[in-house]
Amino acid sequence: MRKGKTFIISGPSGVGKSTVLDALLRQRGNVYFSVSATTRDPRPGEEDGVHYHFLDVDTFRAHIVDDEFLEYAEYVGNFYGTPKKYVDLAINQGKDVILDIEIQGAIQVTSKRPDVVRIFIAPPSWSELERRLTERGTDSQDKIQKRLLRAKVEFQTAHTYDYFVINDTVDNAVMELNAIMTAEHCKPKERMEIINGR
Repeated sequence: MRKGKTFIISGPSGVGKSTVLDALLRQRGNVYFSVSATTRDPRPGEEDGVHYHFLDVDTFRAHIVDDEFLEYAEYVGNFYGTPKKYVDLAINQGKDVILDIEIQGAIQVTSKRPDVVRIFIAPPSWSELERRLTERGTDSQDKIQKRLLRAKVEFQTAHTYDYFVINDTVDNAVMELNAIMTAEHCKPKERMEIINGR
């Protein structure tokens, strides 16, 4: 049976990653969307194992010591991380795994798993990114400007990724992601293993 591959999706806040990934997951079977672990309290309606794996701080720290995360970070007083065991289980079941993580997390994962496929999702223009952030209506103008400054920093690392997808429309971005994921399974190494019966 073929093994799954791990795909990292990164991109600036407001680029539309969640919308694109929701559409991709509806279209593409046999994909596991990685659920992060966190020490923050569940919000109303959030379920353990569905939205996050909710852990107390001591348990999270024990997982760090035991090297059970592909990546982790502290953000606004809480820990967030990607548990290895769920990713590995999905890969061994032949499922592709999608990690929606920031640049620093992507660097951590790549250092541990050099064979991951990294995809950067970008807006069609800076003005469009600013428009999307503004129209979300969730941030002050000051916070929007901070998000745009952070996006410029993130763009400086985009050239280190394996693929660069522009989210001009959701349909186009999903089509490109589908093509990338399919192409990654057509590499000679993987196909030769199938022919040779490994």
